[in-house]
Amino acid sequence: MEKILTDNYAIEFESGYESLIKIIDKNKYSKIFLLVDENTENFCLNIFKNKTTLNPNLIKIKSGEENKNIHTCIKIWNSLINSNADRKSLLINLGGGVITDIGGFSANTYNRGIDFVNIPTTLLSIVDASVGSKTGINQNGIKNKIGTFYDPKMVIIDTEYLKTLEQRQINSGYCEIFKHSLISKQNSKFEYLTDSNKINFSLDIIINSINIKNNFVSEDKYEKKRRKGLNFGHTIGHAIETHFMSSDKKLLHGEAIAIGIIIESFLSKEICGFEIDKVDKIKNHLLSIFNKIKFNSSSINNIIKMMEHDKKNTDKEVNFVLLSDIGKLIFDVKVPDSNILDAFEYYSK
Repeated sequence: MEKILTDNYAIEFESGYESLIKIIDKNKYSKIFLLVDENTENFCLNIFKNKTTLNPNLIKIKSGEENKNIHTCIKIWNSLINSNADRKSLLINLGGGVITDIGGFSANTYNRGIDFVNIPTTLLSIVDASVGSKTGINQNGIKNKIGTFYDPKMVIIDTEYLKTLEQRQINSGYCEIFKHSLISKQNSKFEYLTDSNKINFSLDIIINSINIKNNFVSEDKYEKKRRKGLNFGHTIGHAIETHFMSSDKKLLHGEAIAIGIIIESFLSKEICGFEIDKVDKIKNHLLSIFNKIKFNSSSINNIIKMMEHDKKNTDKEVNFVLLSDIGKLIFDVKVPDSNILDAFEYYSK
């Protein structure tokens, strides 16, 4: 299968492990490290070992968005220090979005930058987190508040890892695939996806989704404007995810973003003229996959407050990315709280 090329690295499929060995031989790395959590150690490590002859030093961290923080970074840095990792060391990140985000960030900041490779093992990280050169951690309960842009040496996409996932994780990743169908006109699969009564994450759909994200990143790597379109559904979605992060009812990323997509689609109708039939189609499709969450007025007010920390904001003004139609993005939209309340009411009906 052909690789997908970005400006500085390749996203590879079946041939990825062979290319990884070639990169290792070419760069003559002094040490190789493999970052895992307990889930990827138990379910994915043997797959990795069966596909490569590498015997890297293992670094283990705890899974979960709540552990994507500076304390876990310190553990990773200390593991590298204790193993005498130098600037010619390589860190391979084997896992979901938490692993690729924090692994990339730790690599970028250790010895002012060492090389890393992403091998995403969840559908979400395959189509989103591992691609695009964003690294980061959460701070003060705010998602991805600290981070950098730092290219991996390569990304390996191996769908065999998806066989280890429970359905809830697959659904979470599918939400980003669906988002890509909304924000892209040329490669949109919106009608194809919504006409089906089940989710589709075939290899063709995955490749299409990665290509859409790569196109946005290639045009605007540092998110000055067009790349902001990848945040559709995320202004509210990230705030919802953060709101539930400290509760006993944590939402997966895609579960929170699904709510954000429905609400921001309704806002798109109210402010940008997005057709109500399409808004209803989006809502019906996502609610056939994700359970509806109940929000009280206190929760909604807290979520609105949390949006003040969104990375797209300017001088505390919340900037939304909305749609006037499929693939037609409107940037830096200011939305009154009254519209947001109406959108939550639409979601809850």
